[in-house]
Amino acid sequence: MTIDSDTTSTTDADGITETTVDGIRTVHAPRSGLLSAGLLFRVGRADETLATSGITHLVEHLALHRHGLGDLHYNGATAATYTHFHVTGTAADVVEYLNGVCAALRDLPMDRLETEKEILRTEAAGKSHGAGHAATLWRYGSRSYGLTGYGEAGLHRLTADEVRAWAQTRFTAENAVLWITGDSVPEGLDLKLPAGAWHPAPEASSALPVTPAWYRGDEGGVVLTAVVPRSTEAGLFAEVLGKELFRELRQKSGYSYTATADYSPRDTDWATVSAYADALPQKQDALVGAFVDVFAKLRAGRIDQADLDAVRTSALAQFDMPELAACMLPGHAMNLLLRHRNLTAAEARAEIEAVTVADLHRVARAVWDDALMQVPGRGVDWAGLTAAPTESPGIVTGRRYSAVEEGTGALLLGRDGISLTSPRGQVTIRYADCTLMQVYPDGARHLVGGDGFTLAAEPTLFHITAAELSALDRVVPAASVIRMPPRDPDRIPQPRKTTPRPAPGTARHTWFTVLLWVLGIPAVLMGGFTALLAYVAFRTADDGAIPAEDARFLLACLILSAVFVTPWGLLVRRRKQGLN
Repeated sequence: MTIDSDTTSTTDADGITETTVDGIRTVHAPRSGLLSAGLLFRVGRADETLATSGITHLVEHLALHRHGLGDLHYNGATAATYTHFHVTGTAADVVEYLNGVCAALRDLPMDRLETEKEILRTEAAGKSHGAGHAATLWRYGSRSYGLTGYGEAGLHRLTADEVRAWAQTRFTAENAVLWITGDSVPEGLDLKLPAGAWHPAPEASSALPVTPAWYRGDEGGVVLTAVVPRSTEAGLFAEVLGKELFRELRQKSGYSYTATADYSPRDTDWATVSAYADALPQKQDALVGAFVDVFAKLRAGRIDQADLDAVRTSALAQFDMPELAACMLPGHAMNLLLRHRNLTAAEARAEIEAVTVADLHRVARAVWDDALMQVPGRGVDWAGLTAAPTESPGIVTGRRYSAVEEGTGALLLGRDGISLTSPRGQVTIRYADCTLMQVYPDGARHLVGGDGFTLAAEPTLFHITAAELSALDRVVPAASVIRMPPRDPDRIPQPRKTTPRPAPGTARHTWFTVLLWVLGIPAVLMGGFTALLAYVAFRTADDGAIPAEDARFLLACLILSAVFVTPWGLLVRRRKQGLN
């Protein structure tokens, strides 16, 4: 162990000592009993791309493999912005564990790579998602913090070199913080790691054009999330919100069993306020109305002083815990890792005591302004929220491939993107914005755009060949492409067995094209004639007044034009949507 000679150890008013061990910022504070320690790295899911997602979790698993099946209580966790290796035991146990983690990070056991990938896939298959799991996708899309809402798709492509490089650049001494409960740093630590740089938390991406917004979810409850600046008053507001939801939705109305709220730091400067309430299907509409009413009350400033006093008392009680400094260590270390301010217990007390009802009122308005609400049924436009986008705003211009099933849409391949049109709407993914393209041996291409929209181009469902789809491989960024293993034939989608749709060149397709021309030519001629007639009438009219006889003739021409233009326009729309 090397305690850096050029670093002066300092101890704050609470008894937390900060020093540097083997280049890693380290904090410790005394606590009785067994030691606990945690090695934090500023890297997590939000630092990855969708095509490399899972790489941080994979490094964590590889680093822990050599610890085997001993009785030592240890664990690892990969979150959005950090990776944490945690242990509790004797001083010797802690030293052995931390030394083993760092040794593994210096030389990852790559012979375990494929096995650990399989373990991670199995772990993901058995993991259940909580309420509002989809909120991150709707808010952030398929980048930054939105990646926590996706599976670890990158496991199919990650190579040993990529994993090794990730460990060498992200799991470094400069990008780490160590915390230990103890009067001093235990002897025998060997935490040498590659030199590197501290990585700030990633900038948040956005898939929401406007907030407050809503989307329809599958779960039978209401979830609301909002991103606000990290602050003491925002944390207390979440507690007050939880009390109000519980009182109104469970105790008074009986709509919910669970009605709660939470405050969770997201990164250095921002936090997420979440609120959740469940309900039976027959009570869901009433629940949504009551949920919105709670927020309307708080936004109007009708916040009970008694509620603030109650949550304040609860928040202040944490400072009465024995061995407070040791209890504060994990949070203190996390703030060091994220470069967020650390408060002493006295400073934190003062901030809590200074919060007023007016502060909570300001937070309530900020939460609503940034709200993203998941509802189980009808939308909530009536409450001033805007529906989150469920389709792309436009489609590409390019070659069109109709669906095998009549009336189910078409694929359009353009120079800068690909579109899918169907009766349900349209999805467009620009190649430059594609965060993932899974390439299957059967020719299918599954794409994900930065906004989170997905598109499956299946040769079995469209009149397009695998060779034609392979053109996408040359225009989608190589870093976003993953070559997938063969699919089980039962998982390859097939068109429903219906009367075959006439292919281009058959009588039906030909008659549809002829009908477009039959209507289109008169539509253009009549439209142009009407426009010309109107121009002449206005130019020759005295004082801008068109004679009644000319006006009647002009109106008749306008109606006749509409007779051709309207059905022609509808047919063109059907052709674009792949319905004919």
